[in-house]
Amino acid sequence: MIIRKVSLAVSVLFSMAGFAQDVAKTDLQIKPDVKISYLDSVKSSFKKDEMATKVDSLWMKELASLDIYDDLTKDIQTINSDVSVDEELPTELLKQRLQVMNEKSPFEIEYNQGLENIIKSFLKNRKKSFSRLMSLSEYYFPIFEDAFAKQNVPLEIKYLAVVESALNPKAVSKMGATGLWQFMYGTGKQYDLKIDSYIDERSDPMKATAACSEYMTKMFNIFGDWELVLASYNSGPGNVTKAIRRSGGKTKYWDIRNHLPKETQGYVPAFLATMYLFEFHKEHGINPERAVVKNFETDTVQIKSQMTFKQIADLLDMPQAQIQLLNPSYKLNVVPFYQNEPHYLRLPKDKIATFVSNEDKIYAYVKHQSQFKTLPTRLALKVTPRAKKTLEKSTQDIQFYKVRKGDNLGSIADKYDCSILDLKKWNNLKTNSLALGKTIKIKSAADSAVKTKELKTPEIDKKAVEEAVASADNKDKAAAKPLEYVVVSGDNLGSIAKKFGTTIAELKELNNLTANNLGLGKTLVISKNAGEIEVVQAENTVIASSSIDSFKKKTASAKNIGEDYYVKKGDSLYSISKKYPGVTISDIKKWNGIKDDDLKPGMKLKING
Repeated sequence: MIIRKVSLAVSVLFSMAGFAQDVAKTDLQIKPDVKISYLDSVKSSFKKDEMATKVDSLWMKELASLDIYDDLTKDIQTINSDVSVDEELPTELLKQRLQVMNEKSPFEIEYNQGLENIIKSFLKNRKKSFSRLMSLSEYYFPIFEDAFAKQNVPLEIKYLAVVESALNPKAVSKMGATGLWQFMYGTGKQYDLKIDSYIDERSDPMKATAACSEYMTKMFNIFGDWELVLASYNSGPGNVTKAIRRSGGKTKYWDIRNHLPKETQGYVPAFLATMYLFEFHKEHGINPERAVVKNFETDTVQIKSQMTFKQIADLLDMPQAQIQLLNPSYKLNVVPFYQNEPHYLRLPKDKIATFVSNEDKIYAYVKHQSQFKTLPTRLALKVTPRAKKTLEKSTQDIQFYKVRKGDNLGSIADKYDCSILDLKKWNNLKTNSLALGKTIKIKSAADSAVKTKELKTPEIDKKAVEEAVASADNKDKAAAKPLEYVVVSGDNLGSIAKKFGTTIAELKELNNLTANNLGLGKTLVISKNAGEIEVVQAENTVIASSSIDSFKKKTASAKNIGEDYYVKKGDSLYSISKKYPGVTISDIKKWNGIKDDDLKPGMKLKING
């Protein structure tokens, strides 16, 4: 009898355990319907043209790097061609190779000790740089060759862009020369390159190369010698003419070289040394790094309405850095729209296919987004002095970033949505070089937004603005850390993006996700800086309210919630505050006597208790 009772109890116990497991499984499988954002609803309706070719993001960052430009520029200005360099390259072998180059080139390439010294210096110190430059050349050289062939300019001139800018369309010299071909402002205007607040065509590979080709043709008609044309490109035709006079009327570069400016004396030899390394890279063990995308794998589409790079990146699921690379002439990361002037957007062909197939939806989304622009400077002019002072304080927040291995100004600027010029200005940088471990200042995005474009805005209730600004200004010190979120049952990328006011594309890029699947317990980075999320949401609250009265009413009611909250795994003060409209991190800490940010699962919190 006792045995029978025990057996019965055991069987009941196992049944209950099995039932609990079934319930747990059921809970995991049930996913609530989540409202997706307007952006994701637009993208889900896109017709997609899948292609095998994809752009490698690391290669894109490589194209935007300015460190090679700094190194080569310094080399060309400081290399002493009279100093011998210890590098294995027999002089007789070099003479033979230079003769081979001379036979198939319109340039008069002949051996001299100065040229040998510069070639050996590049081989000794710049092998890795040239390996990277050769991968970039696969994208840019076809553009150059096409333009030069039309004007009957020697195709070897393409190597000059390596010397001028290290193949970086965003390169800017200390004197203000800009782009792949380093045009000064006046020269750019002279050759009809558009330069205004939105556009700088000196950075446009095709238009700037066409202007360079036109310049070379004109200079050759004057000097009749391609080495002198290169010298005039560097120091101006006036300096070349003076050097010819001072040399007694000689018209060969090597005969007048000592009468040219010091930089120009190393300029033509650097060009010839660059040509040599490209022509004989295999013989010196220089292996070009892999170039994933060639120029012919991209295409353009004419834009019918002003749109930002961020909007394009969100819609097409591609990083902004890639759009910046392919469209370097747009200075403010915006494709403008001028009446009767066409503006084009260059994209990989698979993205062009998606864009063209869904143009109506894309422009509808851009129009929809234009209704929710962030309030700029004029907002500050309509508030009380106290609120204005608070707003100014919040827009001047400064973050600090420690330079890591692989960082450059381009990648850091992209990470914090600012420009390279901003970073250099904030940190008094004269070059684009960054030392490993160096700490640099980064001003908040709000600071940049105040300085950009002023929009007409309706009158805003002063107290509502003060509350929103105070909420943003009271963010915790720990908000400078990355904002993270732990995936729980029922979560998906759409629901998480909705919860934090971001997009699926941004979440995937921040977390290097290639698919939409999420594992339970996985930690996602929501933002590199938790403080940024709070500021944006505070601003949007002011903008999105249909009236200030409703905003104030909603905020007041939210402050009177009066309930308890039990902390769950993955919770933070930030995520909890966002569950209750109008409640800030400071409120929760005040109501519960919390001095630090440590929360433990199961901990009881009073919400306006």
